[in-house]
Amino acid sequence: MATSPDIRLPDEGAIVVVDKPAGMTSHDVVARLRKSLGTRKVGHSGTLDPDATGVLVLGVGRATRLLTFITGLPKSYVGEIVLGVETDTLDAAGTITATHDMSHVTEDAVRAAAAGFVGDIEQVPPMVSAIKVGGKRLHQLAREGVEVEREARPVTVTLFDVAPVEGEPGVYRAEVDCSSGTYIRSLALDLGRALGGGAHLRSLRRTAVGPYVVADASSIDQPIVIPAGAGLPHVPVVAVSDAVATEVGHGKVLAPDVLGLGVDDGDGPWQIHDPAGRLVAVSRRHRDGRIKPAVVLRGA
Repeated sequence: MATSPDIRLPDEGAIVVVDKPAGMTSHDVVARLRKSLGTRKVGHSGTLDPDATGVLVLGVGRATRLLTFITGLPKSYVGEIVLGVETDTLDAAGTITATHDMSHVTEDAVRAAAAGFVGDIEQVPPMVSAIKVGGKRLHQLAREGVEVEREARPVTVTLFDVAPVEGEPGVYRAEVDCSSGTYIRSLALDLGRALGGGAHLRSLRRTAVGPYVVADASSIDQPIVIPAGAGLPHVPVVAVSDAVATEVGHGKVLAPDVLGLGVDDGDGPWQIHDPAGRLVAVSRRHRDGRIKPAVVLRGA
C-alpha cells in the first residue's frame, strides 16, 4: 500500500482534520485515510454519526496517541430540530414512532425551553449511541430490537440557540456548544418533550472540536497532514535543549525547573519541543511535583 506521492508523514506522526461528508461512518473515514496515507495507524478522536457532516479529528502514525488530548474537548454543532415527530433513532434516518400536534407552540416558547437546557444537565444516551452496556454497544442492541435502561449522564451545554426555519413551520435551526459526550439528538427530543410533545434531529453538522474548526478542515480525498508539533494548538509548548529533549524522549521524570516550569504553571499537559520545533512528548505534572512524559513520540 503506497502513500500518496504528495503526502509525507513526519516521524512523530500527524493530525488530520477532515470535513466528513454525509453517508460515511467515522470508521469509513479512517479506512479511507489508511489507504491514502499508507499506514494502518489511523484513529479518530470521537465518532460522528453517518448522516452528520463536519469536523472529524484524526491521528496518524505515532500521533494516534495524542488523541487522548483531543477526545474530551468541547464541541460545536448546527442542525435542525423538527417538532412534533419522534423517531426510533431520534433523527431523520429513523422510523416514525410518534407524532404530536405542536402547531400551537410559539417561537418564544421554543427559545425559552431551549434556554432551560443551558448549563450542567443530565442526559440519557440514545439507544443508537456507541456506549457499551454488558459488553455490547447500544446501537448493536438497537439493531437487534433490544432496548435497555440507560443511566443519565452529566453533560454541559454552554449555548443552545434556536431560530425558526423560514417556510417550514415547526422546524428550528439550532446552534449548540457543549461538552464532549453530549448527544444533540437527545437534546432535540428533550426539547420537544419540554414543549409538551416530541421532536427529532435532522441535518446535523459539527462545526468545531475545540480549536479545530470546519473552515480549516480538508476533504477526505485531499487530506492535509499537520505535523504533530503543530497539531495540538490548545496545548502549551515548552521548548527545551537537545540534551533535555533526549532525556524527555527516554521517558525521564524531570524537575520542573529543568523544563523552565514553576509551581504556578499548573499540572499540564505541555508539549515538549526540541530546538527544531519537533514534538518529543506531551508531559504532565507527576504526583511528586516533577514533570513526567505522558506520551512520548520521539527518541524513546
